[in-house]
Amino acid sequence: MQLISEDLSTDLSSRRTSMSFQRTRLAADRTLMAVIRTSISLMSFGFTIHQLAESLKERGLLASDGTERSFGGALIVIAIAVLAMGIIYHLRFMLQMRRERKAMVAAGLLHADDQFPPSMTVITALLLLTLGIVTIIAIAT
Repeated sequence: MQLISEDLSTDLSSRRTSMSFQRTRLAADRTLMAVIRTSISLMSFGFTIHQLAESLKERGLLASDGTERSFGGALIVIAIAVLAMGIIYHLRFMLQMRRERKAMVAAGLLHADDQFPPSMTVITALLLLTLGIVTIIAIAT
């Protein structure tokens, strides 16, 4: 075990701080997962309303000016916007944490052996964002 300083208490404190960075990163991932769940709910509800209105209109059971379909499309657009804002917020937060961690490592306050792996949550969010954009384009055409 490599020590940052000769004082064991300082070294243990450094390790606890390093673990708190990991806990904070995981909390940020959980927050992004909540944004993903919200967007999926909005997208699926919007798509369902749009498809239901389309189906009822085709069968002649709904005489409408298309506001139901517009409402469904609007929900999908809102879901895309919420997801995009969540991704941007998450990425900015993680960049700030990486800069702070790098500064603490340079100052000798943290061990440099633990790293932040790529976030699978961000990758999932980006894939869902792409799916939402493709869906709204398909609905609009």
